[in-house]
This record gives sequence, structure tokens and C-alpha cells, in this order.
Amino acid sequence: MTRTMRVVLLCVAVIGAGIAATSLLADTNQASTTAEERCCFTNPRFTGVCVVTPTEDETCSGILAYLNNPNSVGKPYCGGTTIRGGWAQVECKE
Repeated sequence: MTRTMRVVLLCVAVIGAGIAATSLLADTNQASTTAEERCCFTNPRFTGVCVVTPTEDETCSGILAYLNNPNSVGKPYCGGTTIRGGWAQVECKE
């Protein structure tokens, strides 16, 4: 085996380990999210329930205010919807 092949194999192994670790972390984060840690919203013009997991500096009331502000843009809440106004917070179901 040449030195180049060993370097390539080492790189592949390191990248594979990184991908596996990232995947495991994502699964752990999703599994630890409970109904209390999520915000759920409905709107007559939106199909289904919009579920948002707030970041450390966000609150459900802040997210609701954003969704109801006709001038707000830039956040990917509810699949990046552009529907503004008419949002109501509802209880999240497991």
C-alpha cells in the first residue's frame, strides 16, 4: 500500500467517524426534546401544526410575536412560511 493510499484511507476514516458522531448527536438532541421544550402554533391558513424548538435566547411568546408581525422576515419557523398574522399558540402533543 502506498503512502498516498494510506493518507486517503485515514482521511476517509476520520470523515466517517465525524459523520457518525454528528448523526448520533442529532439523534440524541431529537430524543431529548419533550413537549415542554417545544412551541406549537396553528393558523387557519397553515396546514397542520407548526412545531418550533426554541433556541436558548427564544421564547414561545417571542416566536408567536414574530409570526404575527407583518413585517418580520428571515426566520425559518414553520417551514419558512410567509404567513403573518392569525397565529395562535396551542398545546403540543407528544
